[in-house]
Parts: sequence; C-alpha cells; structure tokens
Amino acid sequence: MLPVPLRYRPSVHSIQRPAKAEALIARRWRDSIRSPKLWRAPTPPGAQVMPSTRRSFLTSAALAGAAPLSAASAARVPGANDRIRVALIGCGGMGRGDLRDFLRAGNTQLVGLCDVDESQIAGAQEQVADPANQKPEITSQDFRRILDRQDIDAVIVASPDHWHPILTVEACKAGKDVYVEKPLSVTVWEGRQMVKAARKYDRVVQMGTQQRSGSQYLAAKEYIDSGKLGKVRLVRCWAYLDWKGETPPQPDGPAPAGVDYDMWLGPTEKRPFNPNRFHFTFRWYWPYSGGLMTDWGAHMIDIANWYMGIKAPSSAMSVGGKFAYPHDAMETPDTQQVLWEFPEFSMIWEHALGVGRGPESREHGVQLHGENGVLVVDRAGWEVFPETDRIDKPVRSYKAPGVPYAAYRPDREDMHLAHVQNFLDCMRSRDKPRSDVEIGHNSMIACHLGNAAVRTGRRVYWDVENEQVVDDPEASSFMYKREYRKPWKLEV
Repeated sequence: MLPVPLRYRPSVHSIQRPAKAEALIARRWRDSIRSPKLWRAPTPPGAQVMPSTRRSFLTSAALAGAAPLSAASAARVPGANDRIRVALIGCGGMGRGDLRDFLRAGNTQLVGLCDVDESQIAGAQEQVADPANQKPEITSQDFRRILDRQDIDAVIVASPDHWHPILTVEACKAGKDVYVEKPLSVTVWEGRQMVKAARKYDRVVQMGTQQRSGSQYLAAKEYIDSGKLGKVRLVRCWAYLDWKGETPPQPDGPAPAGVDYDMWLGPTEKRPFNPNRFHFTFRWYWPYSGGLMTDWGAHMIDIANWYMGIKAPSSAMSVGGKFAYPHDAMETPDTQQVLWEFPEFSMIWEHALGVGRGPESREHGVQLHGENGVLVVDRAGWEVFPETDRIDKPVRSYKAPGVPYAAYRPDREDMHLAHVQNFLDCMRSRDKPRSDVEIGHNSMIACHLGNAAVRTGRRVYWDVENEQVVDDPEASSFMYKREYRKPWKLEV
C-alpha cells in the first residue's frame, strides 16, 4: 500500500537554493551530528566483498523464516580483559563513524563488514582505524552471513531506518549485543518488538543517542534534579538545519552496479530504484524513515524525556509541510511544529530545513521553562537564564569555562566515544546502558505520534500504558504494525 501523502498547505513563497551534491550533504549532516575526523588506512589485504546474487538471496531468504539464526544461549559474555569482537551492518557515514569509535575504545576487534552496496564496504575498509593492522575477517552483502558467526560478540546496526527492527531482533536472537543507530524504528510496534527481543534473549541493546553521554547534558541534568530551576511547565526542542537545498525529482532507473537493491528494500514495498530514495536521502521518504522529526527528534526529545522523567505524551497536534521547497522530491515536511500534551506540562517541537537559526539563535537544542528560570542545553554547553531574583545569578557551564558560548564547540567525538564505551562496559557488566533500547523506544513514541498528527491533519490521542492510538484507525496505521514484504518477518 502506498503511503498516505502529507496534507500540506501550499507555500506562498519558496526559497530558491541550488541543490547540493549528495556527498556534500551527507558529510555536513554527519559533521553536524558528531564531526568525526576521517582517517584513511590502506585497504586491508585479503579482504574480499562476497557478492550476493538474486538466486542466493531468494534461497537464503526463504530459509530465514524456517529457523532461528543461532541460539542466544550460546552467546559469550566478554570478561574484563577479553577483546570484544564486533561487526558493522551498514557501512555508510554513520556506520563508519560508529566503527571508528569502537576501535578507538580499545580492546575491540573488527570481524565483519556488511552492506548491500559493495562500494560502501570498500569505503569502510579504507576508513578503518588500523593501528593494530585490523582487517575484517568477513565481508558480505547479506547480514545473515554476519549473524551466523558465533564468534561475533556485538553488532553495530547503522543501516537505513527501515532495517533497524529486523536487524536488531535477529541479532538478539543470534546472541549478539547491539549498538543500533537512531531513530530506533519506523513504527511504535517495531520498537516494542525490539525491546521484547532484548529482554527475551538477555541482550545489551543501546540506541546511538550519544547526547546521554555528553558531559554538558549530564551536568544540566544534575542541575535540574537539584530543584533550583523549579517546576517546569514548558519544554521546547528544535532542529534548524540550513545546509539542505532543493532536491529536484529524478526519474527511476537501474540501481548502480554492485548494489543488491532488492535487499536494500527489504521489508518495504517493491519500488523502482531512484537515487533520491537511496543512501543518505532515504530519510526524507515515509516507507524508510520519518524525516527530520525522527532523525533529529530522536536526539532532542530523548533529552527532554530524560530530564522530565516521562515515557510518552497523551496526545499530539502538528502542522507542517514543504514550505521551503514545495517542489522538492522529499515526502516528509521540511518545516514542522508539534505540540504534545503531558499531565503537568506541554512540550513543543520545531524543525526547519534551509534556515539555521532556531530559538536562542541555536541550530538545535532543548529548553526547559521553570518557575525560577529557563535552562537551555545543546551540544555546545548549557546555561540558565534566571527569572528576576529567583536564582542568585546566571548559571553558565561549559567544558571550557570562560570561553564565550557562541565561540565554543566541544569535541563531539568525545561524547560519542563515551557513549560507545558505556555500551562496551555494559557488555561486560550486563548492566543496562545509558540509552537502553526501552529508553530509545519511549523517546521514539513522541516522534511517531508527531508524524501521525501531521499526516492526518488532526489531533491524535495516545493510550500511554497500552501503547495504542485512541479511536483513529488512520493514525494507528502510521504508528502500529506495517505490512512487511515477503519473506521478511519481525518475530521475537
């Protein structure tokens, strides 16, 4: 079934900008998330990409539904001094950045690389940190060859979003711990299955919302918990990203050489290949993602949930559309506002592409309006603006005290490295990580609810305890179980 189109209001004005190349867009997006410095190493000798033919794919796909991949009971729990053996599924920019910090963390060994695009595997091999002459023991276009390996302890899932649920659940069933990129899922039902799999198979599953490991976010959380901010009545989250220009429609055509496009589609409907719906730009299309609402909302709303100690809202209203680029090929809104209802406060989301100045002139952030002042936090630091004399003096805290706020940008690699280290530590201790899969799932509920509201054009009510839309079948179709293309299934 084709996705229901957004109920956009036509824009009176459009912002004319030349379209940027996909490589430049992807690089700037990655830089805005954690600014990884890419290093290059010689292509490891002996590592070969294993092609996946259509016949072998269909044969192995049919077998996938017949039996579980591996027994989770056979999973190894690494000791304090054991080297953790990892594999990467999804070798694009996000995956390479994740892998880089897994290897930087130390006492880890790269075992496998997997991607449906052979060129992405080759790119990951070129950009692997190689101080210990590490090289993958296996490369493949089929993730099942990776999960069949019983000597792999952890899997990094950095595929397009529509693959996150199946890869995470199957990895748990195969006895692997999972570091899965955000956004966790495309629907709430998928997220709940991921939580069930982690619990059933006793797996450590961390979502890649690295802000939970950032020193400024931890410090701001401590300040909020002290009670100095007072009762919070309004929370605002936002992402204003100015780098995206208009992407004109392109005709469908053949997939590039070396790409298993049928595997890329996976559980989604059969659809011709189009370069606008591939690699980085898949996130602007409903079958594969939820646009900026889920891509950056996963980060900001996660912090709001954490600070406020909440699970999910009881309703959402949203407006938005393609107001900046009405003729853009994208399906998701380039401009959107969401208002969520909670028992004792309300929360607002704003995003806009093509402009970079959000509230407080910051491109992204979380703002808490307390009775004693307003706290603002982003990846540069945090500060509190006092309400008259209710707080003694302005509170400004940065990783580099004394440096003007606007001029300071912390090393975002440290935040991400700390998040990876937390995951590796929890693999050994079997404790829940900072961004445990259930925490990630709860953060995604608000994102999915916001998108359901903008797609239906009405207020959507949510049963928090039962995780169900209230009396709205159309909205429920966007939030709950989607139909998977055969032979793919999401079974815990």
